[in-house]
Amino acid sequence: MSSETLTAQGAAGIWVTFRESPLAVKTVLGGVFVNKVGSFLNIFLVLFMAAQGYSAGQAATALGVYGAGTVGGVLVGGALADRLGARNATVISMGSSAVLIAALLYLPTYPLLLAAVALVGVAGQIYRPASATLLSELTSDSRQVMIFAMYRFGLNLGTMAAPLIGFALYNLNHQNYDLLFWGEALVALVYAVLAQLTLPPRRTAGRGPGGGPGSGPGGAAQDPAGSYLMVLRDRRYVLFLVATFFNAAVYIQYLSTLPLDISAAGVPIFWYTLAVSLNGFVVIAFELPMTKLSQHWPFRATLAVTFTLVGIGVATYGLPMRPAVILAGTLIWTVSEVIGAPTFFAYPAMAGPAHLRGRYIGSFQFMFGLGAAVGPIAGGALFTGLGHGVWPVLAAGSAVAVVCGVAGVRSRGTVASPTATVETPDPVTSAPR
Repeated sequence: MSSETLTAQGAAGIWVTFRESPLAVKTVLGGVFVNKVGSFLNIFLVLFMAAQGYSAGQAATALGVYGAGTVGGVLVGGALADRLGARNATVISMGSSAVLIAALLYLPTYPLLLAAVALVGVAGQIYRPASATLLSELTSDSRQVMIFAMYRFGLNLGTMAAPLIGFALYNLNHQNYDLLFWGEALVALVYAVLAQLTLPPRRTAGRGPGGGPGSGPGGAAQDPAGSYLMVLRDRRYVLFLVATFFNAAVYIQYLSTLPLDISAAGVPIFWYTLAVSLNGFVVIAFELPMTKLSQHWPFRATLAVTFTLVGIGVATYGLPMRPAVILAGTLIWTVSEVIGAPTFFAYPAMAGPAHLRGRYIGSFQFMFGLGAAVGPIAGGALFTGLGHGVWPVLAAGSAVAVVCGVAGVRSRGTVASPTATVETPDPVTSAPR
């Protein structure tokens, strides 16, 4: 039996999936890692502004503006990916990011700096829906979950390395931010050049060989007409978006409410840092190998288990705050990441018609970012009123995510025409087999 026949019959492992992926997919996977490694701005922005003489309030405002820009940027990116193609959207994203990041060092007034920070937030996120769209288009249906697991692996590895590299550049430049910001601008510019040289010029109707109906790379371009209103007409997908919001809002509590509770309980901060480090290690070490199994599972069941484990992990923090409770709760929701995060991030690319894929992905990333932004505010307010009793209330958000996720996620194998629109009873959905 030929390797082509084997490929068509089922999902492949990690190395085979990467080896048989087109050059454009390899560029995206490598570019995501390199870009994340060079993402120093959100880590050092407050410190940079303090060094420039701005107040703590001004620095915090700038960070909030940057966060708002990143949330809005994914919507812009989703629309540009559908309108201009993944290559053009990526080049615009990285090219403009390079110019804006370098300009931050030389802007003379706070309003100009604030405007540039907002634009950097927008520009830096445009490439994300474009990258996810291209990965989906050029990857066969049976390998969608695995390729998004690789995408997440690059993100997580880059996230872990970025603070260390940024700190090294800061010290190498005698505790000055010039080299750090210019380094990030250079990384963005290099990625823009690579995208221009290696990514296909237009998105296509198909997902590439074995990827379902369509022409594949180099074929006829899909009609890009459409808007986010068409996404909102897909009522089942809207339920998935609601589930995404609540899941993100609960998940993010480990970065906001948990350290507040640990501090109030008098537990040494060492146990918090150990728990966060444990999460990073487990995800990086085990998510890809686990995906070899989970890519075969039904979407609906996988996401239900994922959202449930997040809730159980957060609820565990409601036990008397001790080091064992911190580690156990973190490990439980970390297992949910390992099991379901690749499916969670792959599903939007396969949930709607081909010509709206960028907007489906962009709306997902927007709702995830919105949940991550609202979650700390809601968690902090609840903690102020309830204290340690906040955790069961927060965990209830995961129950909402489970209900909406089960109702909104389509089962595997639901396939419509590649030119289907969201007005059809069941928009295009493909799942790994």
